[in-house]
Amino acid sequence: MDIQSVIILIIALLGMLGIFLFLAYATKFIVNKIKSNPSFKNSKFLNPTEYFPVEQLASLKQVFYLLMIFVFIVISLYLIFDWGEGAYPIFILDIIVSIYLFINSDSESLKDKIILFLLVPFGSIAKLLIGYNSPDFLDLFHIFGYLYFSYVYDRKFMKYTETMGIGISIILLFSIILFSFIFTMFAEDVSPLNSIAMVSNAFTSNSYDPAGNSVVGKLDSLLLAWGGYILSFVGTATLAVSIVNRYVDRQFDDLEELIKSKKKEK
Repeated sequence: MDIQSVIILIIALLGMLGIFLFLAYATKFIVNKIKSNPSFKNSKFLNPTEYFPVEQLASLKQVFYLLMIFVFIVISLYLIFDWGEGAYPIFILDIIVSIYLFINSDSESLKDKIILFLLVPFGSIAKLLIGYNSPDFLDLFHIFGYLYFSYVYDRKFMKYTETMGIGISIILLFSIILFSFIFTMFAEDVSPLNSIAMVSNAFTSNSYDPAGNSVVGKLDSLLLAWGGYILSFVGTATLAVSIVNRYVDRQFDDLEELIKSKKKEK
C-alpha cells in the first residue's frame, strides 16, 4: 500500500470515527433530555411495574444480559463471515449496539478509552455508507470489543442473579438456543439470521422453516415468535403472583376479623 492510499485510509477512518462520535453523543444528549422530562418520569405507560410484577422484572433483566451476549455473538459472526442475506440490518444493529455500549461505559482510564475505541464499528459504517469493506484488522478489533463486553455482561448476569437470589435455570434455555443456533447455522449452511429464525420456529413448535421470504419477513417472524413466548411466560407468572397475592390478602383479612372478634369477646 503506497503513501497516498494510507493517507486516504486514515482520512476515511477519521471521517467514520467522527460520524460514530456524533451519533453517540447526539443519542446521549437526546436520551438525557427525555429522562429529565417530568412527564417521562411520571408516565404510567412507560413504568414497567404497571405491567409486570417486580419479581418478573428481575427475571427479565436476566434475559436482557443473556440477550445482549447473544447479539454480540450474532454480530461478530456477520463480521467474520461474508453473509449477504440480512447483512445490512445487522450492520445497523451493530452501530446501535455499539452506541449503546459506548454511552453507557466509563472513559476514565486508558484501558476504558481503548475499549471504547474498539467499539467503533468502522466496518459497518463503511459498508452502509459507501459499500466499502474496511480492513479486516478493524473488524477483528471490533470483535475483541464484543468479546470483552460478553465477559462483562456474563459477570453482570452472575452478580445480579446472586444479589437478587434468583435461580439460574434460564441459563439452560439460553444454552439450548445458542447450541441449536450455531449447530443449525453450520449443519444447514445458512446465515445467522436464517438459523435463528429456524431455531425460533422449531422452539416454539411452529415449523422448522423460517417464516417469510424476505429479511423483513424473517425479522417479523422472530418478533412474533419470541414476543409471544416472552409474553406468555410473563403472563403466566403475573397470573400466579396475582392469585397468590389475593389468597394472602384474604388470609390476612380473615385473621384480622378473628382478632377483632376475640377482642370483642373479652
